[in-house]
Amino acid sequence: MAEQIPVPAEAQSPIGINHLVLNVRDIEESHKFWTEIVGLKQVATLRQKPDRPTMPKMRFYSAVKEGQVTHHTVALVESPNLPAPSEWVLANGTLAINHVALTMPDRDSWLKQLAFLQSRGVKFNWRVNHGVTHSVYINDPNGYGVEFLYELPREMWENDIQGAIDYIENLPSEGAEALLDRTDSPSFGQAVPAAEERLEGRLRRGSRAGAIRRRGGRQGSRHRGRSSRAGCRGPAAARRPSRSR
Repeated sequence: MAEQIPVPAEAQSPIGINHLVLNVRDIEESHKFWTEIVGLKQVATLRQKPDRPTMPKMRFYSAVKEGQVTHHTVALVESPNLPAPSEWVLANGTLAINHVALTMPDRDSWLKQLAFLQSRGVKFNWRVNHGVTHSVYINDPNGYGVEFLYELPREMWENDIQGAIDYIENLPSEGAEALLDRTDSPSFGQAVPAAEERLEGRLRRGSRAGAIRRRGGRQGSRHRGRSSRAGCRGPAAARRPSRSR
């Protein structure tokens, strides 16, 4: 009996993009780029079989996380009829794919990759600090943009994603200046940390308590002053009810 699956009222959100398949003009040329420049590892090839003798040239590549590979992060399919690549631009380009963004493990790995790319003569199309990532953009042999990035801590942007996306700091794309990276990035919509809230709360409570003590001290002084004056006037005067204030 078939399993009865309730139909949800809305689409179920995926947790991410599993892999990307790119058409490339020359699979050998692209293989060198994605392995020698990007650093992916080839994990498989689509092989011909008796029941599928006309399969395309297709190779599978994986990113490496904590020493492990997956079935594929990127796959390449040779398509010789692709048009010649044009200069990569962020807007008004001629390719359907604008760019592929690759996350580096940390800031140190990202800086080393930038230095490596520059040592190989790879052109930096754009060096930029976004509000959510610090990034460099290059392009592959087919004109697809490739972004290397490291992501800023979530607490720096999660409370105002729009504000973080709006932020752009353009940086030099050549020479030693392109390898510099600032660490004083702005935060967006950052909530007051709990520790600071507790400290502010204690300060507010302390201020209220101090004000109460000061009022109590003034009232006590007035009562002591009345008692002293009453003592000077004698017992009878002391027993006389005081005027209401």
